[in-house]
Amino acid sequence: MKDTSMIFGLHAVMEAIRSDREIDTIYIRRELQSELAKELQAAIKDKNITVRRVPVERLNRITRKNHQGVIAFLQLVPYQRLDDILPFVYEQGRSPFIVILDGVTDVRNFGAIARTCECAGVDALVIPARGSAAISADAIQTSAGALHTLPVCREPGISEAIRLLHDHGVMVVAATENAADVHTGLAVGHSPVAILMGSEDAGIAPAHLRMADRTVRIPIYGNIQSLNVSVAASILIYEVVRQRNRAE
Repeated sequence: MKDTSMIFGLHAVMEAIRSDREIDTIYIRRELQSELAKELQAAIKDKNITVRRVPVERLNRITRKNHQGVIAFLQLVPYQRLDDILPFVYEQGRSPFIVILDGVTDVRNFGAIARTCECAGVDALVIPARGSAAISADAIQTSAGALHTLPVCREPGISEAIRLLHDHGVMVVAATENAADVHTGLAVGHSPVAILMGSEDAGIAPAHLRMADRTVRIPIYGNIQSLNVSVAASILIYEVVRQRNRAE
């Protein structure tokens, strides 16, 4: 089946930008240095589009057609604003429950986390404008359609999102294997809370980790020293659900 969310080729992507198509993410071959490539970079400079420089092998895995070193994915779901979501949740008499993804780039992990968020009643999923997985057809399929209903907020940066959460009285809890406290010892109750998850390879950026109110880890007892990020997110999300249910 043809993926209508994808545009490839320098001229096609340039035309999409000029036509103000809603583009989510553009993948560009790392070595691409032509004049048209420079024109493309200038065209997207001031737009809210995620740009990822990747090896040509990554582009070839997406499509075997003549992509010319550029593949763009159209925006398949509307993004919402975190500073609209938070007041709305409070006005409903509820405590916000937010999940933040700091650099999660695998679309299947992203989709799986979105599915868990929707099932657990998370109010919004926050991602950065740059350095995040695209909401592609694969991500939507992996989410079992959750990305069509779960509010997704693409913020200028994670630091800005954390500051906004703090301004609204939301406690930010970061997941890191270096934390002293185990996740089950986190006393959440019905307090406003945001779970901060890091990327698959590098984890949470140090600057963002320092901004968190609490850090927790999930105990590991086997030889493999880390969990898949979507699995870890599910554990922490449902720990918040468990504690909220117990507090009722």
